[in-house]
Amino acid sequence: MSEADRKIRILVAKPGLDGHDRGAKIIASAFRDAGFEVIYTGLHQTPEMVVSAAVQEDVDVVAMSVLSGAHMTLFPRVRSLLDEEGLNHVLLTGGGIIPQDDAQALSDQGVGRLFGPGTTTVEAIEYVREWFDAREDPY
Repeated sequence: MSEADRKIRILVAKPGLDGHDRGAKIIASAFRDAGFEVIYTGLHQTPEMVVSAAVQEDVDVVAMSVLSGAHMTLFPRVRSLLDEEGLNHVLLTGGGIIPQDDAQALSDQGVGRLFGPGTTTVEAIEYVREWFDAREDPY
């Protein structure tokens, strides 16, 4: 199967102490309905658990939902752990209540686009597809 024919594998993660996972479940369902292979980790994941799942599942994308305000800790930690595992080719993206200045600071640290309230699932799906299609050689 060629790269163009295979499904995009995406890990949807809910790290930290935030217990609100409705948005994560909605985005996971939307990605699945759009033809992605989706792995959902459930609530209260540590960054180490998220990266371990990413390694085990051989994902292309990690999408995290962070509503707790811990985005400036969780996203950089997961990016760092992904890089330590040799997964610098994995897109780290996500959403939550993230101020624009923080989103820019996270982007500067290697985090992909972050989506806030009101973003349509179509917009997130298109972003991931465009990123996936634009990769030259992920490995």
